[in-house]
Amino acid sequence: MSHFQPIDPACATDKSNRLIKMKSKVKILSGLAVAVASLTYTQSGLADETARITYHTAKVDGLTLFYREAGDSSRPTIVLLHGFPSSSHMFRNLIPKLAEKYHVIAPDYPGFGYSDQPSVTDFAYTFDHLAAVTDDLLSSLKLEKFSIYIQDYGSPVGFRLFVKHPEKIQAIISQNGNAYNEGLSPFWAENLVPYWKDKTSANEAKLRGFFTPATTKFQYTNGVRDTAHVSPDAWTHDQSTLDKPGNADIQLALFFDYQNNVKQYDSWHIALRKHQPPVLAVWGKNDPFFLPAGASAFSNDVPKAEVHLLDTGHFALEEDGDFIAKYILEFLTTNVKGTN
Repeated sequence: MSHFQPIDPACATDKSNRLIKMKSKVKILSGLAVAVASLTYTQSGLADETARITYHTAKVDGLTLFYREAGDSSRPTIVLLHGFPSSSHMFRNLIPKLAEKYHVIAPDYPGFGYSDQPSVTDFAYTFDHLAAVTDDLLSSLKLEKFSIYIQDYGSPVGFRLFVKHPEKIQAIISQNGNAYNEGLSPFWAENLVPYWKDKTSANEAKLRGFFTPATTKFQYTNGVRDTAHVSPDAWTHDQSTLDKPGNADIQLALFFDYQNNVKQYDSWHIALRKHQPPVLAVWGKNDPFFLPAGASAFSNDVPKAEVHLLDTGHFALEEDGDFIAKYILEFLTTNVKGTN
């Protein structure tokens, strides 16, 4: 005998209505969840927008200068000053990390990257001149106070800014940016000093070898733990500048003028001792051009200088950018007002 019980149509209708209402509530709640998620995503997107790199040019001293910018301009500013033979491209991965908390400006000097490249007959390629043009750019951007990140050529440019405007410089971050005789490797005595003493075609020809693709790659890969950590975009981008007609003459002019940086070291040390800016030295210790002693020497003039040596090479950002960003963020949080 079957125990099947017929369904009461009224009861079935009631259950169906309750089920419809429950589904309706689920839809409403799901819609609300989607709306909240969408709002959260939008807010997150806005937050990410402040760290997005934007690309600009400015007319300065009759030149068109290129610079990268990111971060909220109401926050403390960090100016990133690149080395040879690079440009602001070397900071492409660092900028977004810093821009989450800081306003970041990274210019290309005349003759580098995307900035104008007037010939050596039309523009005096000296470090005094590069610093003056950089100073005028920063003034045009109305930067009254800022920290500087200096690497290689960024050091003589940055220290000229510091000596001229010590009240503007909130901190100095040196990443293989030398300011001491102790930091000069044998490379300088073997290659640059002979050219400074005797500007012959033979000495010049030797230096022209430093503008080749092989040497540019060497600057990025020598001393690194693993060459697979270094993007070939880095040296390829730099080489594209070196290969421009007339650029070798620009680089030779700066090589020759570099002797005036060494002559100014003492004045830079005096400024450091007098003003005691916060100094962070974070160096690739395997740099073939600037020795670790150059990093440690900052403590002679700024006893509270913070020094970190990394097991990598000259362009330390390529392999240890995350470590460097961490050191910078912690250092500036402690030493520059208006950050957290």
